[in-house]
Amino acid sequence: MSLTKQQKQQVEEVLKNSLRHKFQNYNPEPAAMPFHTRLLGKDRLALFSFIHSLNTNFGTSIFEPVALALAASSFKSAEAQATVGTEISSESHKVIQEIMDNLSTASVTPNKPLEIEAIRKVCRTGEMKKVKPTKVDVKLVGLDDTIYLFDIKTAKPNAGGFKEFKRTLLEWVAVTLAINPKAKVESIIAIPYNPYDPKPYSRWTMRGMIDLDNELKVAEEFWDFLGGKGAFTDLLNIFEQVGLELRVEIDAYFKKFKNIEN
Repeated sequence: MSLTKQQKQQVEEVLKNSLRHKFQNYNPEPAAMPFHTRLLGKDRLALFSFIHSLNTNFGTSIFEPVALALAASSFKSAEAQATVGTEISSESHKVIQEIMDNLSTASVTPNKPLEIEAIRKVCRTGEMKKVKPTKVDVKLVGLDDTIYLFDIKTAKPNAGGFKEFKRTLLEWVAVTLAINPKAKVESIIAIPYNPYDPKPYSRWTMRGMIDLDNELKVAEEFWDFLGGKGAFTDLLNIFEQVGLELRVEIDAYFKKFKNIEN
């Protein structure tokens, strides 16, 4: 199964609009870098700065809308930057802390299905406290009403950050179940591509904190989940095609920096 013509057109539009918006609104930082400029040239330095800036918001400006375009035909609903709840029970908070403590001391291994059920049992028990959880990057509702909550991370997230990532995933479950204790919910870290390709993604940094089978989708696992088998390959081809189509615009944008005095 490959992406439909409509999905491909939607992804193309997301990419073109994102790049053109960046060209219209981006100004390289005025920091003086005389050695770099003389060695590389003003245009190459501007390109480096542009790519660095683009990378910082690639998730929200490209990955999130692309994910929505892919998921639109396979899920009941798809939403970016979603708020999943505003309350958590005091007992859920205690269960989450216990899970985190046990994982931190390696007393147990991660088991997301069991963790979810432990939270479900107390999701409305005790005092209901107002909270403001981190927004969900992409929220999907499946045809069977399963709620999927994705936290899209950079390709090489810091190993030390996985403890907080795990807590966020558990809190999303707790606030979702506080609204509907019977809800089917999964919270997942998504890593859009494998920087180690063609070698397998190095997952050892997450082992012991993240349930690798139930809390992580990398590259093909993520995109094929959203758009069906073959979606990842289709996406790479679309990105390449858009890059070729916009080559003249891209070159023209950076060419203007050649004539700027250092």
